[in-house]
Amino acid sequence: MLALRLLAEGPNTELLWLVYGGIAFLVLVILLGWWGGSRKPEQVEATHDAVKPSVKKVADNLALIEGIGPRVVKVLKKAGVVSFDDLARAKASDVQEALNAAGLQMMTPEGWIDQAKLAAKGDWEAFEKLKGKLKGGRKVK
Repeated sequence: MLALRLLAEGPNTELLWLVYGGIAFLVLVILLGWWGGSRKPEQVEATHDAVKPSVKKVADNLALIEGIGPRVVKVLKKAGVVSFDDLARAKASDVQEALNAAGLQMMTPEGWIDQAKLAAKGDWEAFEKLKGKLKGGRKVK
């Protein structure tokens, strides 16, 4: 009976937009599936890593240390040294390597590390006292 009535009335064009919308949605799902499947694994991992919450270190003002200027701060940050604690734990030879690679061979990090140890502990009085004995990060004789 329903079939006879549909044949007699003809197609219902009022709901045709729903059919076209469904087809468009299906095509969109297929395209997204194809695109997702064709991505390289490193792209998927990079996207996954971007979603992870990252724990960022609090950067200290390394320029407070006698002998460190803005250019050295950039070199240290590039080497992964962003806090007083990082610098206090760093080996002088590793810091010197980073400085040499940046063309700053005339710098010596030993005095910086001593200052960073005091700053990392929060001993600002001893820090200022040591800083007063240094010139360019080196002990004045």
